[in-house]
Amino acid sequence: MPPLEPTHEADFTFATEQPFRLDGGAELSPVTLRYALYGTLAPARDNVILICHALSGSARAADWWPDLIGPGLPLDPQRSCLVCSNVLGSCYGSTGPASIDPRTGKPYGGDFPLLTIQDMVRAQAHLLDHLGIERVRAVVGGSIGGLQALAWATLFPERLERCIAIGAAPLSAMGLALSHLQQQAIQLDPAWRGGYYSPDEPPLAGLSLARGIATCSYKSAELLQERFGRRPNRAGDDPRRSLQGRFDVGGYLDHQGAIFLRRFDANSYLYLSRAMDTFEFGATLEEEARLLARIRAGVILIGISSDWLFPPEDIRALAERMRTLGISVRYEELDSSHGHDGFLADLPQLSPLLNPALHE
Repeated sequence: MPPLEPTHEADFTFATEQPFRLDGGAELSPVTLRYALYGTLAPARDNVILICHALSGSARAADWWPDLIGPGLPLDPQRSCLVCSNVLGSCYGSTGPASIDPRTGKPYGGDFPLLTIQDMVRAQAHLLDHLGIERVRAVVGGSIGGLQALAWATLFPERLERCIAIGAAPLSAMGLALSHLQQQAIQLDPAWRGGYYSPDEPPLAGLSLARGIATCSYKSAELLQERFGRRPNRAGDDPRRSLQGRFDVGGYLDHQGAIFLRRFDANSYLYLSRAMDTFEFGATLEEEARLLARIRAGVILIGISSDWLFPPEDIRALAERMRTLGISVRYEELDSSHGHDGFLADLPQLSPLLNPALHE
């Protein structure tokens, strides 16, 4: 079945007169967010669940969470109004590096300012204000979407009842290392040109390699071994006979990179991944405690058993630190061999964890 179509999809533009100030001190004016609604807003506007997407997602949440969004599913548009916006910095309708800089009449490119997860959340708050939504029943997301949910709980503690973050916590050194290699792959591509590449000549090789590295971090060693082992590439080339020959897992990674080129912008990839890198609650445990103490929502943190990008032990430890501060927090674990991608690939196992979190 095709994914559920949004009930309403539109662009919201703000900061036309007063610029939108970012954490880094830069300003954007104007700012546009593409957003989609599934279901109908209640007259009191009190039936809203905000869905936050991951790095390469879009406002059309049912396109990437098809088995979670629909009648009878955990995110049911007959029970709630589901709101999802494309994040600031992305390339699916919201203001990002490929957007036109009103100062020059050309794409921002490398002139686009650095973003934080908190900047994205503040922009979403402007959208909710525009829709007349003062408070949401829940904010839910996986990966960078989970980081947004956590930022919502600390920035706007009075505006959400529940924070549901899946596979999300401040990145460890290993996560930062993998992100660095992806960013370098793009920036070392001669076609990147410091971010000022032509839309007709983007850094395809660098973006493809970055996606391949990312795919390794999204999957588990167990899954890759089960699917590919040491078999030669199914396309017929043999790694034992030439340097160009690939193992089957190499062909898979190259394919993932190639199909990604059709749908994503290299600069957006850089800016969103850097926002993920820099997300934290504070440089010290004391700063973290002061920020987390602002949380008023009930928090559900879901780790993924085979995730080595956001290891479940890091998420479990975050839950413990929240608990010591008196925060109402519950840790659940998704048992999946899909690695970090479990929040997208193992939806039948995720549904029983989300249902009580959303509706109890």
